[in-house]
Amino acid sequence: MKKEFSLTKEELKSFRENGYIGPFDLYDKEEIIEKYKKIRADLFDREHAIYDLSIKSVISGYDRHFDVNDLSQHIMQREIVDRVGDILGPDLLCWRSETFPKYPGDEGTDWHQADTFGHASGTPQIKWPNPDFGGAITVWTAFTEATEENGCLRFIPGTHEEMFYDESLGMEYKPEDVNNLEKQGMKRGFFGYNYQNLQKDPDWVPDESQAVSIVMKPGQFVIFWSTLMHSSWPNSTTNKTRLGFAARYVPTCVEVYPGINEVEEYGSVISLDKYGVVLVSGKDDYNLNRVAQTNNKGLEFRP
Repeated sequence: MKKEFSLTKEELKSFRENGYIGPFDLYDKEEIIEKYKKIRADLFDREHAIYDLSIKSVISGYDRHFDVNDLSQHIMQREIVDRVGDILGPDLLCWRSETFPKYPGDEGTDWHQADTFGHASGTPQIKWPNPDFGGAITVWTAFTEATEENGCLRFIPGTHEEMFYDESLGMEYKPEDVNNLEKQGMKRGFFGYNYQNLQKDPDWVPDESQAVSIVMKPGQFVIFWSTLMHSSWPNSTTNKTRLGFAARYVPTCVEVYPGINEVEEYGSVISLDKYGVVLVSGKDDYNLNRVAQTNNKGLEFRP
């Protein structure tokens, strides 16, 4: 398929140096308003979600692209997939999506990096052929305005090539810590986890003087390596919810959930019985993962 939305040489150079690129426009003002209304309503309906209806934690926002049609279409958008393909190559999987609402008064998200995504359990959730290389490309889309006041993303450019955390250590989930941790004078945590527990150097502190705020209009998206140091501001407003949607991409040579049948995070356990990666571009010659496909009967899986 011919690409319509390739990154320029300058954009690729900037991405390699800084670990992120964007924001880019995707939906116009009227379109995103309508999509936001519909997606919010559909997210509350979990009848066809692939994970247990009883789950109430953050993990309940995982992988709603399987049952919310607008999100199924979103992860396949050429504006996104073409650009990600310039970074990772033409054969691409979407292996996870997550919704990130930040309500008025919510804490900021602490500085963190994700390499194997095993930070919560200590068990890797993605495995590259080269053990010295990892992470995923995250495409974070603003379904509402994202400002410093209501909790936009923050990046520390150039930090994507060195991991400051050891995810194999795992973290203890403490729900009482949600909205109750303060670091460097700011209320921020990680959904009941404390990323300081994974620091390779207990005395290390991220250099926030180098941080940039990623202010976004509704309908825009930004692309970044999951290994880039990233966080978000608290939502200091009284009446503005920020809703972001993260879709995560890897090439087909990456094994997803290697040897894992269930995921335990945020005080919940989910079975992967109904899970599959989605091939969004190119072909899969590796056959490392179960692939989810849709037809008029719903989801099917290719072994």
